Amino acid sequence: MIKKQENICIIGMGYVGLTLAAIMADRGFNVWGIEKNADILKMLMKGKPHFLEKGLEARLKGNMSANRLHFLSKLSELKLNNNHQPLVYIITVGTPLDDAGRPRMDMIKSVAEEIANHMNEDALVILRSTVQLGTTRNVVKKVFEKSGKRFALAYCPERTAEGNAMAELSVLPQIVGGLTEAAALQAEAIFRRMTLTTIMVSSVEAAEIIKLLDNSFRDLNFAIGNEVALLCEAAGLDGKEIITAANTGYARTQIAVPGFVGGPCLHKDPHILQESLAAYGYVPKLIKQGRLLNESLPLHVCESLAETKIIPPKGKGIKISILGLTFKGRPETSDTRASPSLHIIALLKQRYPDAITCGHDFALDNQAISSLGIIPANIEQAFEGASVIIVANNNKKYEWIDLATLVMSMVTPAVIYDIWSVLPPYRGPYMENQLLQFLYLGNRLQPKQDKR
Repeated sequence: MIKKQENICIIGMGYVGLTLAAIMADRGFNVWGIEKNADILKMLMKGKPHFLEKGLEARLKGNMSANRLHFLSKLSELKLNNNHQPLVYIITVGTPLDDAGRPRMDMIKSVAEEIANHMNEDALVILRSTVQLGTTRNVVKKVFEKSGKRFALAYCPERTAEGNAMAELSVLPQIVGGLTEAAALQAEAIFRRMTLTTIMVSSVEAAEIIKLLDNSFRDLNFAIGNEVALLCEAAGLDGKEIITAANTGYARTQIAVPGFVGGPCLHKDPHILQESLAAYGYVPKLIKQGRLLNESLPLHVCESLAETKIIPPKGKGIKISILGLTFKGRPETSDTRASPSLHIIALLKQRYPDAITCGHDFALDNQAISSLGIIPANIEQAFEGASVIIVANNNKKYEWIDLATLVMSMVTPAVIYDIWSVLPPYRGPYMENQLLQFLYLGNRLQPKQDKR
């Protein structure tokens, strides 16, 4: 017989919830995953994840076969007797930004109300979604108090990197903040089954802000690398050379490689932190400016392309191919949420409505690419007849393409904007005849060193 404390119900089978469900089932918990999206649920019932994550599918199928992992569309479908009713609920639903750039917490409240209606006395509820500071105490707690039932409440943030979650969930320290000390101890006991290190903090607010600071810190670090690239452009210097030389053998200076910064966490968590602190009358100046700088890069790329004079007005007769449509390439992911590539696509279509826009990504199939409103292409098709190539993410596979052969199928003159400097070196005849220009962040057609 399964003990009550061994039953876990995770609401929201997105990236955070599904990877957590797989690992918790691995650790012997009996896990129910709740997913209201019918198409996603259909895939999960077959043991197939709806996103790319190394090792996830095998874990899903193995735990489903062992009867440790189950999927349902809503909590009301969980028909167990009282002795088996889950006493642990984990909320992992999304918290996107609204059209005004403010965090939406309505889904958190809705899920909390659903749990309150179905939970037994003394249930432990763990909030794992990224939330605005104070949400656990001021929103979720109040919902449960209205139920009249006894409960324990904790906040334990998710901190994994997409593409590496299955490994990181087993080794990363888990932050635990409880509404009470007893709640913190209960939550800590759950996560101690997953990883060797748990860190208990003094309050749910402390745990909430750690999550926001994790991603805001990373976003700001990337912004510094991008700032260096842009200032090098302005000064007529080679940003790639400067950053490589500054970092080599000098641990005190490690400037981030310039490139696009997006995705479902980094694009929104600095905004959620800013919105949180507004209630306290504080504006995080560095974090705010870093996010604004990173968000400005797609426009900067488009303006740099316009300076080459290769794209005619409205893009008539021009083919533009974008390589790398997901928000990052390392680790490889199929996630296009908040991808800067989507911003690039929108800008290009607005400026060059008559251009043919194609897309390629090693992690996406043709249907997924078509859904972005562009023409899917394999790597050869992307180069063939193109006047503009934009390499928009840092997937390592782009390092191994046969660039010397591929550029021969482009029309001339042409430009390749290798945002991440990921392509293999090219020194072919197109360069010698100035028929092909290479750009990257940190280099905008600047003059070379005097050879006198």
